[in-house]
Amino acid sequence: MSAPAGFGKTTLLTDWLTTAPGDGRATAWLSLDHSDNDPALFWAYFIAALKTAAPGVGEGALALLRSTESPREAFVVTLLNDLAAVSDEVVVVLDDYQVIEEPDIRDGMAYLVEHLPPQIRLVIATRADPALPLPRLRARGQLVEIRAADLRFTLGEAAAYLTEVMGLELSPGDVVALEGRTEGWIAALQLAALSMQGRDDLAGFIAGFAGDDRYIVDYLVGEVLQRQPEHVRSFLLQTSVLARLNGSLCDAVTGQDGGRAMLEALDRGNLFLVPLDDRRLWYRYHHLFADVLRARLLDEQGDKVLELHRRASGWYARNGDQSAAIGHALDGEDFERAADLVEMVATRLRQARQEATLTRWLEALPEELFRVRPVLAILLVGAHMVRGDIEGVEARLQDIEHCLEATAAERPGGASTAIVVIDHEEFGRLPNQIAVFRAGQALIRGDVAGTIAHAHRALGLAAEDDHLGRGSAAALLALALWTQGDLDGAHRWYADALGDAAESGLFRQAPSARTAEPWGRPFDVFG
Repeated sequence: MSAPAGFGKTTLLTDWLTTAPGDGRATAWLSLDHSDNDPALFWAYFIAALKTAAPGVGEGALALLRSTESPREAFVVTLLNDLAAVSDEVVVVLDDYQVIEEPDIRDGMAYLVEHLPPQIRLVIATRADPALPLPRLRARGQLVEIRAADLRFTLGEAAAYLTEVMGLELSPGDVVALEGRTEGWIAALQLAALSMQGRDDLAGFIAGFAGDDRYIVDYLVGEVLQRQPEHVRSFLLQTSVLARLNGSLCDAVTGQDGGRAMLEALDRGNLFLVPLDDRRLWYRYHHLFADVLRARLLDEQGDKVLELHRRASGWYARNGDQSAAIGHALDGEDFERAADLVEMVATRLRQARQEATLTRWLEALPEELFRVRPVLAILLVGAHMVRGDIEGVEARLQDIEHCLEATAAERPGGASTAIVVIDHEEFGRLPNQIAVFRAGQALIRGDVAGTIAHAHRALGLAAEDDHLGRGSAAALLALALWTQGDLDGAHRWYADALGDAAESGLFRQAPSARTAEPWGRPFDVFG
């Protein structure tokens, strides 16, 4: 289903799934946003949604996802095998798929779509055609397409909506004029109907109603907002910073009580609120409505925006959603809180293969924070090294060493070095990691002797139970020895690396002997 915003894609899908006959059919629904462009996160959510319709599906694929640099074909094949064993029909809905831009996710989805078993039906709602083999699926008769032309209200549908649903007393000419100006665009009709409620001169309003899509929305949302009581208007503007809303979260952001009752009232009033669950605990605003609300918020209360995000961050942190807490802390420019939270969750994200999300957060933090937060600094080094980017790495490693030296030089009662450490376990691993990354730099430059020297130093600095540090150093040492032609030595150290990999849970993948460099890029061996 491909159409611009405001054409009722989500509403149509919800209505179809709740009213269409479907004996034995189960539904898995996944609403997407831009943060889902992390392959590990996307596929974890995808499998979690599938489990609501087919319990047990995806366990093997999820384990593979966590242990390899995925998504790769093997991961998708494993998932397809599980789906093939499902006996009942399952409808999988991906809503707002246009936000997915990550090539790895698109490639995995393309493979999945081409090989789906017949009892699995994939429904995609998007504002733009997805990067899938649509022509091939169309030619095979395996594709049903619903587009904007199919979703537009006809004149009869517009008349029924305006007069019967919204209760407006309009003449046939008024309906024709309004339908013609909106071209059946459902969001504009809804906004126009809300704007007209309680007006005396409806014909005059309709006669002056013109403009392109964006101006229609801006104008009509302004009309709708101006007609709301001040407390409702303030609630709408302040909660527009939220991607999802529930009563408690809205109370935290607005500083008022009654958030749940307000959401229920807005839902009853058809004020562009979309329920996200069957119990109507979580909602979101219609995307167009939210966009204009946020623009109005910036214009009218721009000085409050950062504080609203900070309140949202605090609520999410208290309620255990660290990812959302970090996102709002960054949006609220509360970089100290964001840095604390990132350092707290970094190990968990690496174990869950969510390095893309971790890297995005790190690169959003100001440079000055890395000078006093050595654990964050080494994480940023790792993010750059995985891409083979060693520019500036040595300077950052030296800064981290200065932090360690300053900390070691402190005496009880002396002046503080202002070093900030949240994860003390990772702080203790820094000397080993510095040596590992220097070994990696040497390997990238072709300095085999330097690689061997730094790798041996890293092994000497690693604690016995630091399997990541020992395994990383052993893998790099094996690479260097293989380059020298010492295959026996390379094999011994490679075996050690694999043993530590099994214990650490943080390695990307086992080295592959099929590549020109048998273990791929130097830093594909650790997370």
